[in-house]
Amino acid sequence: MKLKDLWKEKDVTLSFEAFPPKKDSDFVSVALAVAEIARLKPDFVSVTYGAGGGTSAYTPQIAKIVQDQGVTALAHLTCVSSDRNRIHHELDALRAAGIENILALRGDYPEGYDPTAPRDYRYAQDLVKEIRAYGGFSLGGACYPEGHVECHSQAEDLVHLREKVESGVDFLVTQMFFDNSALYSFLYRARQEGITVPVLAGIMPVTNASQMTRILSLSGTTLPNRFRMILDKFRDRPDAMKQAGVVYAAEQMVDLVANGVQGVHVYTMNKPDVAAGLAEHLSKVLGRT
Repeated sequence: MKLKDLWKEKDVTLSFEAFPPKKDSDFVSVALAVAEIARLKPDFVSVTYGAGGGTSAYTPQIAKIVQDQGVTALAHLTCVSSDRNRIHHELDALRAAGIENILALRGDYPEGYDPTAPRDYRYAQDLVKEIRAYGGFSLGGACYPEGHVECHSQAEDLVHLREKVESGVDFLVTQMFFDNSALYSFLYRARQEGITVPVLAGIMPVTNASQMTRILSLSGTTLPNRFRMILDKFRDRPDAMKQAGVVYAAEQMVDLVANGVQGVHVYTMNKPDVAAGLAEHLSKVLGRT
């Protein structure tokens, strides 16, 4: 199924993100975890590509495992360190695997990478245009409720986002956030900018406190005081931190659905139990049986 048609059928969607293994020896365990997540029957599962395409060889394989469970797969594709030949090779592989949906991303700069160096794709919208010309895929893009860390202002970020959507993006998935008011403000400003495609709220259940250091350094995401208190209280109690993180995410999701978001996309970190807990406890809220 092409995801551009999904929101014609559903008022609100639930989807999960999974990531491929980093090495061959991890493939079986990751494949089993992803298959278990897919068996929860979300509306789709996205499969990441890795910074600089580091896990790209596994993305079509893991995406196919998702689709073998009868669930639509959304394959990530980044262009930051790829040329046109590489991108067309990846598109050929995704098409051969029966994948019809791509989340088109620039990707994070690899360590030591010179962002001023000449390259085929400077921005995600360049990749979107390339895939549109190739044909056959429904395309998603990323957006940032608190603004992209490389933009001077949120207004500038929204201008670039509108350009990306106009290049051919069918829907958007937000970076994770922990304060729903940041999303509501973003959605209002995005609509004012003329961005009307579906926007899915990206939610990460934080199951251990050490996750947050790298997340915050890369994303610029802010933490509300309520969430900081949870981290401070439970960081040395792993079981309590996991439960508190899932509960916090569930409360975010209830509020988002109540306020009319078109979809919730959960960053599962390949943890089927976390995905299952959220899906079960929010089944009625999300209108799922």
